[in-house]
Amino acid sequence: MSLRIAKTGLKVIGGRRVAALPKEALPLYHAPEYRVWRETVIARAGGRCEEIVDGKRCWKAAPRHRMFADHKVEVRDGGALFDPENGRCLCGAHHTAKTAKARAERR
Repeated sequence: MSLRIAKTGLKVIGGRRVAALPKEALPLYHAPEYRVWRETVIARAGGRCEEIVDGKRCWKAAPRHRMFADHKVEVRDGGALFDPENGRCLCGAHHTAKTAKARAERR
């Protein structure tokens, strides 16, 4: 008989499993200027993800899919905060991949 351990998604710290801390949004994401910028970026894209994969634009679009207004050059990397030219509309999968890549490059 083998013992299987369930995957809980909890991190191991000091030999004990602990829950990850909740993510807190930066105050700028609650600013009225950010909301206007976000709406402008998503509306300009027609509510559809702007990522190009194998020469084709991603098919995911609102309202069926959640859309994110993404900074092309992230703010912490010197990108303009509320400039619509520094924004593009991405679906959740492409936004997550782009953010993870930017974080890895920053390290």
